[in-house]
Amino acid sequence: MKALLLENIHPIAVESLRERGYDVELRSGSLGEEDLIAALDGVDLLGIRSGTHVTQRVIASASQLASVGCFCIGTNQVDLVAAAHAGLPVFNAPFSNTRSVVELVMGEIIVMARRLTEKNRLMHGGVWDKSAAGAHEVRGRTLGIVGYGNIGSQLSVLAESFGMRVVFFDLADKLALGNAKRCESLEQLLALSDTVTLHVDGRPANADFFGAEQFAQMKPRAMFLNLSRGFIVDEQALVDNLESGHISGAALDVFQHEPRTAGDPFVSPLQNVPNVVLTPHIGGSTQEAQEDIGRYVATKLGDYAESGATGMCVNLPSVNTEAVQGVRVLHLHRNVPGVLARLNRTFADHGANITYQSLATKGEYGYVVTDLDDLTGALVEELSAMPETVRFRVLEQG
Repeated sequence: MKALLLENIHPIAVESLRERGYDVELRSGSLGEEDLIAALDGVDLLGIRSGTHVTQRVIASASQLASVGCFCIGTNQVDLVAAAHAGLPVFNAPFSNTRSVVELVMGEIIVMARRLTEKNRLMHGGVWDKSAAGAHEVRGRTLGIVGYGNIGSQLSVLAESFGMRVVFFDLADKLALGNAKRCESLEQLLALSDTVTLHVDGRPANADFFGAEQFAQMKPRAMFLNLSRGFIVDEQALVDNLESGHISGAALDVFQHEPRTAGDPFVSPLQNVPNVVLTPHIGGSTQEAQEDIGRYVATKLGDYAESGATGMCVNLPSVNTEAVQGVRVLHLHRNVPGVLARLNRTFADHGANITYQSLATKGEYGYVVTDLDDLTGALVEELSAMPETVRFRVLEQG
């Protein structure tokens, strides 16, 4: 089997897959739709980060592709519905880079509060400007966290250790950690916060989530951070509020338009605006996080290919499997009543003895992993022909 890994995925992922016997091709940059379709010829496993988009057309063209691994938190760069329809499981790393992102957020809050970008620029220009003007401690100030998931909640704990007060807003009912206080609305959070940081997911409904109306509701001279998704913020509205002085500083790690590969030009209206920290989507780009992500997602891809395990899959039912016993049948099907009964009746009609079986359902899909002591060609044909079958695969022991 062949694996294609794009966008400078950590070498440990290459090593992990090669140790399992895969032919691995590693490329440094992302690929556009046409180039990706061409590159996927003969590829079984695809690994990407945030810059490569796996569209419905890509999925339809990649008949050999068995699974996709997103070596990052987000999966909005993959058409998850089209992948599910094709029986293509998608994996990600929801926890591996959390600490790295949180540390960057805290560092940028301090950089903005002390206006260090301006001091650094002046020093490099030979200007000694020793002054406390505009510089503040973060202790005692209120941090408003929009999105209280893995990153937002850990940021809450770390910010409190710096002496900050924490409020948060999330559409889901989340347990507050430490002394953090839940806000009933985004408007309430904006009115209370000296610093606002966004940590929402990349669902399409979050497009243009934060714009001129929300900036106007923030406290005068508040600071703003976005380390989640570029398309959720109106960048020009942010520039307008920075230039007017309503927002005193901003830090962004994600942008509406990002270069595909390292070294490509970057253009943003936020460039050269005072007290603005711009970083090239490096929230999770630490050696520790990338190594952990590389190992985790590569393991998920390999486990699915070898045993059919879909634990922590984002778009299909999650099944954690045991080692293959005899012949393993992987059957992804439409989640309608009676499929498992018909499946097992078919096994019995062909004299196949079940030695292991696990079923999970998610939305419109069901996934059954079954080990048999024997499998005939006639049984394979009948299972493949079931009207509910989405994807059918057979694995041999060892």
